[in-house]
Amino acid sequence: MATVDEGTAGEDGVRRRDFIYVATGAFAAVGGAAMVWPLIDSMNPSADVLALASVDVDLGPIAPGQTIKVMWRGKPVFVRNLTPEEQDAANKAPMSELRDPQTLADRTKEGHRNWLVTLGVCTHLGCVPLGAAEGEVRGDYGGYFCPCHGSHYDTAARIRKGPAPTNLEVPEYAFKSPTQIQIG
Repeated sequence: MATVDEGTAGEDGVRRRDFIYVATGAFAAVGGAAMVWPLIDSMNPSADVLALASVDVDLGPIAPGQTIKVMWRGKPVFVRNLTPEEQDAANKAPMSELRDPQTLADRTKEGHRNWLVTLGVCTHLGCVPLGAAEGEVRGDYGGYFCPCHGSHYDTAARIRKGPAPTNLEVPEYAFKSPTQIQIG
């Protein structure tokens, strides 16, 4: 009686050993993925970080000329309601005198030129400039002043004097309504 060798092909041309190899490989791949997934999933942002991904700000109580400070992703954000005089001062600044030339229109949203939203972090060494709270020193140009190293920002939060290399950063934000913005 002839015996069928397990290594030879059967009538359908498939060896039993091939099936065992494929089944073992598939089992190992699924097991490897099951072990690696928790590691990859642990790299996703936690719930408290996702909660800070965006922040809504009510603009209604902010009077012209007033600045408020809100926290977003652990950083202060200055939201300023520019007066017509502050807007004029920003628009009249010669671009040739600016270290990081940007117009007020570059730093604000169309139709909402009186609202300036910037990160409240000095671009020199990461200090928090003064000028957001009532009575704080606003520097030589009426904007913000970083007392740590003497950086002066104008009413459009552009660097005008001192060691800071660039303007205060404008974060991503959008108007949800005429009196509410979402930062982030």
